[in-house]
Amino acid sequence: MKKAKQLRTSIILMLLLAATTWASAGNEKTQFIKCGNMNQWVTRQVKESGIIGGKMKTLYEIAPTKTWPQNAPYTNHGGSPWGTSNVLAKVSGVTKTNLSVYRDQHPGHGSCAKLVTHIETCKVLGLINIKVLAAGSIFLGETLEPITSTSNPMAKINAGMEFTGKPKALKFDYKVKLSGHPNRIRETGFSKVKTVAGIDMCDCVCFLQKRWEDGAGNIYAKRVGTMVVRFSKSTNGWVENATFPIHYGDITHKSFYKPYMGLITGDDTKWAKNSKGQMKPVKEVGWAAENEMPTHMVLQFDSSHGGAYIGSVGNTLWVDNVRVEY
Repeated sequence: MKKAKQLRTSIILMLLLAATTWASAGNEKTQFIKCGNMNQWVTRQVKESGIIGGKMKTLYEIAPTKTWPQNAPYTNHGGSPWGTSNVLAKVSGVTKTNLSVYRDQHPGHGSCAKLVTHIETCKVLGLINIKVLAAGSIFLGETLEPITSTSNPMAKINAGMEFTGKPKALKFDYKVKLSGHPNRIRETGFSKVKTVAGIDMCDCVCFLQKRWEDGAGNIYAKRVGTMVVRFSKSTNGWVENATFPIHYGDITHKSFYKPYMGLITGDDTKWAKNSKGQMKPVKEVGWAAENEMPTHMVLQFDSSHGGAYIGSVGNTLWVDNVRVEY
């Protein structure tokens, strides 16, 4: 009887441990980013305007399973902190979508995210053929749909999520397939295709910020923690439990520092909603001391690293099981 009671207690304890988002490995603890196991997805059906072909497209978002109303703007569902580059645009009365993030399978782990760099085409009345290079991205934040203009794209993404921890590393599973092209292209749809020197790489960017507002609602930040990795080679299948250290404080004099790890400026500046619900640029004004605590995490995975309209068609990044390690 005593052994049976101990066994029952042990089983209950194991179930409780399995139900939590925390996992222990030795002296280390990992915590999943909410919905970071990529096993639940929202499915969206969007019918594009007849003037550009009237196609019905299926879009995917990382959030608790749900079928979204047709052609309805998406807002982050079920407490999910994730946004994607799958967006609905309504410009001058024309409905158009971009599809560059897919739900895929990670053997033994259920679903995963598949990010693809591709050419998004748009034929107007079957005559005018517009082509734009679009990379696949998933990120912590939300896109403010519908997109109604092409100006200032960063102002249409509420970037980052509230986060007060100081993990030692970011951990995830990934797979990379690069295009194999020696150079990239820049294709905006409004000018000739240009060659951009250097191979295209997939990447992951993680910044921990300490944000605050002034009396006018402007948002400022100091950089608390930094992790940037670029994947310059295709992998031979999945890389499981990859661990990337987060570096704290001013890293500009560290041996591993690269310019792309620096403070965010110019067109790359992230935007976010202030306490009044207004979208404002998040101005990174300096490096935090190593002992300062963050208020937000900025995290993004991309199939191309060069910014808007730049990349190589076919670059693909698979991502799964995104978590932090303490």
